[in-house]
Amino acid sequence: MDRMLGATMQQGRTCSFRVWCPRASRMAVHLLTPQDRVVGMQGLPDGYFEARVEAVGEGDRYMYVIDGSKERPDPASRWQPEGVHGPSAVVSGAFDWQDGGWFGVPLSRYVIYELHVGTFSGEGTFEAVIPRLDALRELGITAVELMPVAQFPGERNWGYDGVYPFAVQDSYGGVRGLKRLVDACHARGMAVIADVVYNHLGPEGNYLWDYGPYFTSRYKTPWGDAVNFDGEGSDHVRRYFIESALMFQQEYHVDALRVDAVHAIHDQSARPFLQELQEVLQEAALRANRRFHVIAESDLNDPRVIRDRRLGGMGLDAQWSDDFHHGLHALLTGESDGYYADFGSMTLLAEALRHGYAYTGQVSAYRKRRHGAPPWGCEPGQFVVCAQNHDQVGNRMMGERLASLVSFEAVKTALACVGLSPFVPLLFMGEEYGETAPFLYFVSHGDAELLAAVRRGRREEFAAFRDRGEPPDPGAPATFEGSRLRWERREEGRGAVLVRFVRRVLELRRTCKALSAARVDRMVVTSSEQDKTLVVVRSVGRRHALWAVNFGNERASVDVEAPAGTWDSALDSSAPAWSEQAVPSDTAGEPSERRTTSTLGCRLSVGMAPRSVQVWTKTPAPEAEE
Repeated sequence: MDRMLGATMQQGRTCSFRVWCPRASRMAVHLLTPQDRVVGMQGLPDGYFEARVEAVGEGDRYMYVIDGSKERPDPASRWQPEGVHGPSAVVSGAFDWQDGGWFGVPLSRYVIYELHVGTFSGEGTFEAVIPRLDALRELGITAVELMPVAQFPGERNWGYDGVYPFAVQDSYGGVRGLKRLVDACHARGMAVIADVVYNHLGPEGNYLWDYGPYFTSRYKTPWGDAVNFDGEGSDHVRRYFIESALMFQQEYHVDALRVDAVHAIHDQSARPFLQELQEVLQEAALRANRRFHVIAESDLNDPRVIRDRRLGGMGLDAQWSDDFHHGLHALLTGESDGYYADFGSMTLLAEALRHGYAYTGQVSAYRKRRHGAPPWGCEPGQFVVCAQNHDQVGNRMMGERLASLVSFEAVKTALACVGLSPFVPLLFMGEEYGETAPFLYFVSHGDAELLAAVRRGRREEFAAFRDRGEPPDPGAPATFEGSRLRWERREEGRGAVLVRFVRRVLELRRTCKALSAARVDRMVVTSSEQDKTLVVVRSVGRRHALWAVNFGNERASVDVEAPAGTWDSALDSSAPAWSEQAVPSDTAGEPSERRTTSTLGCRLSVGMAPRSVQVWTKTPAPEAEE
């Protein structure tokens, strides 16, 4: 690509301004500070306009003037210091990066921690995240995923109402705040994932309509007209969003993108936008000699998203697996509302573990049609799984976290299932210590009519749950404040026990070769509907691991085929060390007595407490090492 969109500082206090506005016959840039002046822009092919302006410095405010009448912020603004309706500001790319030796983290080693910057700390800024990074690293986290940080209206928002894909939320700390956070993560060996939204823009402050055909009425989404990725002018719309992605990769040094709701990206072209996005970003990563990953959120169970392009796929690196979450949640809570109606059986969770999807073409009762396709040619390391995330918690009427819905033993069970799975595990902020503060839906729109519509829509969405009360007001500051993490709970009681438990699970994942292997050479999953048990046996060479789960409320015994020999107990979530009453200590992470058992022939029998997980490992004798 040639020169980037937006305002680009050059040597000698010269700034180039470039914008795509095919709906205008003439354009100008209005410099509001430090002195008021209007500079005409030169028309270029395909509806682009450009100007080179002298005596411009960082922080100078500007607007574009469309056909001499409309003044609008820059669609590719890097900084909106006065909010979504105010002027854009020039940003210098200067920053003293300290990550020159950073090459990224392989996706197979990702353990993701999803966080919302505004509620992660009392300050609600990028830099306020940094003091917690060491604790996350000690836990076993290798990648921090930031919920969307593109400029949104006001100061309270999940981020999915962003309207400036190039501008970093000013109230979070803006350009330098994000760069300092990324640099700090890299200094600790942790990758950074930026959650980006390319399927829609928020309603307030969205001025793209004045510039060009960014949207199309040919497709509809839950947010209105779809982004125009395959109609007239779509090449330039694609360029806009791809440049935004390149900005995060190159200017902010982030290591991956999580692309929101790709099922709402409508594109019938022979080379879909998502494929082009992946190709451009991978080419740039090769040139920079740094790993870069693109992770999709999709509820379609469509393996073409992540299948290799040589096999007819789009080639993205990974995607979220809703089926794993739904299967786990339904078993632990007994909920059957909405899409949980499709789940709740041991068989479906076992299928999700085997394939990444539980539904690979079967009829979905919730959807009233067949759903999904077999993920042939896809590896387990291409699926991201969780027991909680911002959607699954925040889209509940009262924003309840799992720790508020199930027992302490069930919480440990969920954490172990995620951490021991063959997939890429994701924890939602606070999950590691059993946070019970809700994560609610909140906004701070300045448009009174829009805010009223959001409140009305929220009430209508949960009309069937009126017997449980009214949903919290999304526009009330108290709704936002009530969603903040309470970090003191991490250091005491059950919170401290859970932190140690998660650390142990992730340690096993990292150090046990049979659990950490990116590929699944040999994996056998068995389940029992009657006993509510599930067993996974994984083997890599001569190393073997077995983890078993009892989802039931009664003791159970699992009897499973396993390689003959002596097996060591590596974890039992029902052991005293992991009880709510356990006293935190440096040695409390291990059971008080190490147990061993031998298979009789090729059968391994394990007794299990209710709602518990056990891990057993078998390694070859030293003389048998490969």
